[in-house]
Amino acid sequence: MASRSLLTLRRAPGRLDWTDVVTYAYLALGVALMFGPVLWLVLSSFKTPAALLEFPPSLLPMAQKTVLVEGHERPLELYDVTMQDGTVRRLAQIRRVGIQAQLVDPADPKTVIRVPIEQRQPVREMAFAVSNYTEPLRIFDFGRFFGNSVFVTVVATLITLLINSMAAFALSIYEFRGKNAALLMVIGTLMIPIAIILAPVFLVVTQLGMNNSLWAVILPGAATPTGVFLLRQYMLTLPRDLIEAARMDKASEWRIYARIVLPLTLPALAVLAIFSIMWRWNEFLWPLAVLTKSEVYTLQIGLNAFQGELQTQWHYLLAMTVVTLLPVTLVFVFLQKFITTGIANTGMK
Repeated sequence: MASRSLLTLRRAPGRLDWTDVVTYAYLALGVALMFGPVLWLVLSSFKTPAALLEFPPSLLPMAQKTVLVEGHERPLELYDVTMQDGTVRRLAQIRRVGIQAQLVDPADPKTVIRVPIEQRQPVREMAFAVSNYTEPLRIFDFGRFFGNSVFVTVVATLITLLINSMAAFALSIYEFRGKNAALLMVIGTLMIPIAIILAPVFLVVTQLGMNNSLWAVILPGAATPTGVFLLRQYMLTLPRDLIEAARMDKASEWRIYARIVLPLTLPALAVLAIFSIMWRWNEFLWPLAVLTKSEVYTLQIGLNAFQGELQTQWHYLLAMTVVTLLPVTLVFVFLQKFITTGIANTGMK
């Protein structure tokens, strides 16, 4: 009902103003620009390799219609052929020799008809290549890649929430010398590109013997300056009287942190959890550097299996790209209210 009332809003009740037309046209354009590429990606993931190479491309997954003909082991492609007398017959093509095509009538497979190729038009039908999704799961072990990505995302998010909340607790609740300098150093790390620290971190991970381990992907990025800043800004809004009252009741600092501060910081923690899920799920460069065995590949690295020196298996690549987008999309759709609420309360712009 709310969506219907929103779509039927008018500037003046009972009539359509020109501003209404411009507004809805602008909104429609925005929807097309945002969701058009996603729709194209999803529909293209169901196309066959031949359909992906067609020009001009089609939006819907279309394929050449085939038919089984007596005396031929494989299905033959169907064409609408314009005959010399102007009639159109639906024939099955046996082979093509130069500019001539040899076809037969499926009802009379013994009579071979030869026509120029420009007189035939392929008979197409909508066909969804579901094998684009099932074959990678069977051949390329994408089920294991999916499990690795889930493990990395969940564990890394939990560690990120723990470390960042502890750092934010110290920078927001306590007063100590060098507090502002420490905060500036944390925020300053945002200006350091990942390409600069990639080699030193790789050497550290190698010295610790964690190469080709999922922990090599999880631990280096556990503490994020964005998360520390977000949680600190939120914790600054917590009532200090509540914390002082807990200290007067002989509560330890760990108890204050775990039983008072964390429950009150749940909206900001939810925002950071969503961000961390999106970061870790889509991470590519660092896992590519430390993971070389296929057994520990994440989904993003597994997509490289479809890219070779001579050819790229676009039908598999598009299908598995859709698979990798689904979890993050679902998380964002169902938890987006926490993002807007948490960011508004933390004062981030």
